Amino acid sequence: MGNHNDGGEISAFFTGFLIGGLVGAAVALIMAPQSGEETREQIRQKGLDLQTKAEETLADARAKAEAVAADVKRRAEELQMQSKVILEEGQKQLTEALEETKKAAASVAGKEKEKEEKPSEPTEAPATA
Repeated sequence: MGNHNDGGEISAFFTGFLIGGLVGAAVALIMAPQSGEETREQIRQKGLDLQTKAEETLADARAKAEAVAADVKRRAEELQMQSKVILEEGQKQLTEALEETKKAAASVAGKEKEKEEKPSEPTEAPATA
């Protein structure tokens, strides 16, 4: 993501915004003949308006950034949870497969033992003296 660059763009925007506002205010003051008191009041009011707008814009940008961060965190947690479920399911299947293998091995071993323990049919009885 280009978040690192966004900070510079926002800063440049605010700088341009403020400079544009100040230039506009200066042009308006030059063009309109007023008393010094009225001019100072207008400058003060314009400054307050610009400050309020800048704060609102910054608050909006911060809110949007926090919303994006919260969304990214939520998605990461979902992915982590899905990975955990998949891992647990895989471990469960592996355990079941091992149990089946042990049962099969025990069954084969049991059959082999039965063959060994069964007395084999005597082909010829040993001669006793």
